[in-house]
This record gives sequence, C-alpha cells and structure tokens, in this order.
Amino acid sequence: MADRFPSPFEIETPAGAEGWQELYTYSSLFSEDRREYEDGGFWFHDGVHWPEAMTPWDTTFLEFALASLSQYNTRHYMIPPAYGVDYRILNGYVYLSPVPAPVEEIEARVPLFLDRAGFYFGNWDRLYSDWLEKIRGLVQQMTELRFEPLPAMEDREVITSGAGKGSGNALLASYHRLLDLGLTLWQYHFEFLNLGYAAYLDFFGFCKAAFPSIPDLAIAKMVAGVDVDLFRPDDELKRLARLAVSSGIDDRFTAGGVPQVWEKLEADEVGRAWVAEWEKAAEPWFNFSTGSGFYHTDKIWIENVEVPLGYVTDYIAKVKAGVDLDRPVAALHAERDRVVSEYRDLLDSDEDRDAFDAKLGLSRTVFPYVENHNFYVEHWAHSVLWRKMRDLGGVLQAAGFIAGTDDVFMFRRNELADVLWDLYSAWAVGAPSRGPALWPKEIERRRGIHRALQEWSAPPALGVPPEVVTEPFTVMLWGITSDSVAAWLNAGGDGEEGVLSGFAASPGLVEGPARVISSADQIGEIQDGEILVAPLTAPSWAPVFGKIKATVTDVGGMMSHAAIVCREYGLPAVTGTAFGTKTITTGQMLRVDGNTGKVTIL
Repeated sequence: MADRFPSPFEIETPAGAEGWQELYTYSSLFSEDRREYEDGGFWFHDGVHWPEAMTPWDTTFLEFALASLSQYNTRHYMIPPAYGVDYRILNGYVYLSPVPAPVEEIEARVPLFLDRAGFYFGNWDRLYSDWLEKIRGLVQQMTELRFEPLPAMEDREVITSGAGKGSGNALLASYHRLLDLGLTLWQYHFEFLNLGYAAYLDFFGFCKAAFPSIPDLAIAKMVAGVDVDLFRPDDELKRLARLAVSSGIDDRFTAGGVPQVWEKLEADEVGRAWVAEWEKAAEPWFNFSTGSGFYHTDKIWIENVEVPLGYVTDYIAKVKAGVDLDRPVAALHAERDRVVSEYRDLLDSDEDRDAFDAKLGLSRTVFPYVENHNFYVEHWAHSVLWRKMRDLGGVLQAAGFIAGTDDVFMFRRNELADVLWDLYSAWAVGAPSRGPALWPKEIERRRGIHRALQEWSAPPALGVPPEVVTEPFTVMLWGITSDSVAAWLNAGGDGEEGVLSGFAASPGLVEGPARVISSADQIGEIQDGEILVAPLTAPSWAPVFGKIKATVTDVGGMMSHAAIVCREYGLPAVTGTAFGTKTITTGQMLRVDGNTGKVTIL
C-alpha cells in the first residue's frame, strides 16, 4: 500500500487542457510559493459539493463559501480546535484541507467560544427568525437586479430628473452589487451552520463518551423526524398530484410534453385553477436545483418544468393506486423516542441525564437549520443569481462580446468587471470595443480546455494522509475517515470481494436490482423497486425515493445531505462507499444494509 497520495506538484495537465490555470483565481491554485505547506498537507477532493470540473465564474461561490465558512470558525465563534478549511483548484477540480487551530491557542479560545456560541444557542429562535427575514430580503434584492443593453441615447428623463448618472454606471454597479450580495449570502449561510453542527457534535461526543459502543446511526436517529423547508418542494408536488386527482383532471398528465399538458389544463376553469396552484407553489419552492446548486449547468425546476411535472405525473399514478405519499414521520418519531429512552436509562446519575437532555434538546432545536439553509442558499438564491448572470450574458451577447449567454460563465469573476468596463467605455466614447474581436475566440479556447478537464479523473486525495482522521466535521459531512483514506491508498484492494463498505447512513435492509446513474439527467431511467447507485444525491431527487428501495453513494458521511434526506424519507442508505459507481453496474442484484454500512453484490 502506498504511504502517501500524489503530490499536487506531480499531477500532469490533461491533454488539451494546457493553460487551464488561466481559468481560475491565482490564489486558488497550488503554487511553488507555498510548496512546503501545500505538499506537506492532506487535500481531499470535495465530491459532495463540487464533483465535476468547474467553469471559471462558477468558482465564485466556491471561494465565497470556503472563506465564509472559515471566518466563522476562525474569527467569529473562535471554534477551539479548528481554524478554517483551505481550498485549491487542480485541473478544474476542488480540493479541501481542514486547518487545525494551533495547539497553544486552543485553551484560550474555549471561553471565547462558550460566550459567543452560547449567545446564539440562548437566543436561537429569535435569531433564526431574523435570519429568515434577512435571507428572504436578500433574495428580493437579488431579484430586483437589472442587466439591460446600453441605449443609443439616454432617456430624456435622465436629464430632467437630474440623476447625474447614466446606464453605464448602472450596468457596472449592478454587477458589483451582484457580487456583494453573493458574498453576503454566504456570510449569512454560515452564521448558523457551523453552530448547528457544533451542537450536534457536542451531543455526539457526549454519547460516545457515555456509551462507548453506540453506533453513529443510533445518535443520528435521536434527532430524526424534523420538519424542514428543504422538503417543501417535494411536499408541494404531492399536494399538486392529490389536487389533480381530486379535481378529476389527472388524465391530462398522461401523454405529451409540457406544452400539450399545459394546453389541456388551460382549457377550462378546473384546469386553470390547478395551474394557479402550481404557480403559487413555484415561487419560491421550485427554485430547486437538480444538482448541488454550485453549477450554472444544473437544471432548475422552475426553468425546466418537465422535471417537476414528471414527478407530479408519477405521484398522480401513486395517488390513484392508493399509495401513501407522506414521509414516515410517525415511525421516525417512534424509533427516535425508543432509542432515546433506552440510552437515557443507561445513564447512572440525574446529572448525566440532565446533561443528556440538554444536549439532545439543543441538537433538535438547531438541527433543522442544518438542512433548511440548503434550500434558501444553494437552491433558491443561487437560482436567482444564475438567472441574473444569464441576463448579463445576454447584454454581452447583444454587444458581440460572446456567442451565447452561457459564455458569460467562462469569465473569471474579477475579469468580467474589466470586460464590462470595455463595453461601457467604448459606448461612452463612441468608439469600438476590443472585446468582440478578442473574447469569442478566447471563450472557444477555454471551452475546449474545460471539456478536456471534464474527461480527467480526479484522484480522491493529494499529499500526506493524516495518521488518524479525528476532525468530526470532515468525517460526518464529507465521509473522510481513517478507513476511507486507507482504502483510497490501496485503491480499495483490501476489501472483501463483492462487498463495499461505507457509512450506515439510514437504517434498513433490502435487496434489489441496481440502477447506476452519474447525473440528474438520468433520473428518468430509474424504475420502481431499483436501488439507486450514484456519486451523490441532491435534495431535489427526493421524489424518486417513492420508487427506489435504497440509495448507495460514492461520497458523503453520516451528516451529508444524502444521508439526512434518506433518513427522513425512511429509505435505507449507505454513503461514502468511494467505489460504488465504479464497481456496480446497472441490473446487478444488491443487498444494501443501512444498519451496518455494507453493500453486497449478489
């Protein structure tokens, strides 16, 4: 077995991707200037959030996210053992490295953390209510941004109102405003998230100390059965399916594409009433990405109506067949209460039971945010920002700077400010811009580089593996453990033949045929009774959980979105198998044991 992963400085550029470094911010690249630090660290590929090669502008949210996450650990809440999470881009793929706090600082950070985090924990409901108002207000500000072509002549009202500024100023200001709002969005994202995980990890640590043999899954069960907004899009689809059946218009969904279905629905008052309910649900709940929300290429439900409409059609069939569409909340609560009661009874003292109750109570209070933020930030807000960027792309396309609106994502975010300056300055002067002669060819070159990067297979990790992985966030969210690191080093060669190991992420034992998919575009291939095998799953895949028997993913730990969503839908799941999609093929019979984390190819 190898004793280390490849050095980032040894990785070769894929054929056809020469010059890929020009696509990304200079500070996000591995460099000789920091070689001692970078080559001596441990960097893992974040396949949970960024599984594919990034286009230049899309890295904006990567950089905003990691800087914001880190500052709350390091500078705001003073998390005692942890600084931030460092990040690098290599051949277009994202690698992360958690940075521990210096040992000599930890003790001094403890009282600071207790004071600052304690304020939030003590005022959680009020502060979280304020957060919901802030985030909705922020999305509204994003929605109001306008990107419009520069006029041949300013309106007379610009003169008569005494505005003192014109359309070029507005165009440049709107782009800077978009970036400012995007960064603020990610500041808000981590205002609560790190504390949500901290509370759960505190409870997790207490349970591990009090009950040394307790499975991680048993601890997760104790906070299951939460009611969160992340499930609202799926709930709306179910509501619309029930309404279609009760209204007697279910036969209008059986054939044809979206235009044909809509034409049938618009034909009478009953159908139009259903469409009105659809539109009421669509904003905001169908601003839902089929992927992680970090790629402009991810399909958004509200812009790709065939996706949610297909789910509604599937649900209509189940409603007519008498299938119960509701999440098994009562069963989750019963199992949750059973597990809590049995472990609580094992504690020896009232003091320990009081501590257990307090830590569990706090975890349940803060845990909904761990999932809720995902809808508001990565899905709703990002959907709006992607649309605004396409509006900006339309301005540049009309001016001849780019060939298509999506070409705007092939600019680096700070580079785009210079592009807009070229457009504005030439318009102001009345002379030619340089951009139309320069950028179409350059964008075509960059797209070729990006295509080559997409064909590259990113190694799971780089650098020197840690002796033991102890940082809980890394284990629970990303699924990076000492065992997974060892398996990567040995390319999975030491495992039992025909058996994959991962996290026992959601309980249950089932057998069925595998359906291996690599992206959301293949969701339509999933058949009833199959076991979904995928690199990862997105929250918006929840509607297929009524079809499948279980889920197996390559990446993600116990507290990844895939794990949490599967538990809430009562679906057995094994996450973080590392080699699931590479080992399993569609049609193979599998046994998935969500209680032990074992997947057996039968």
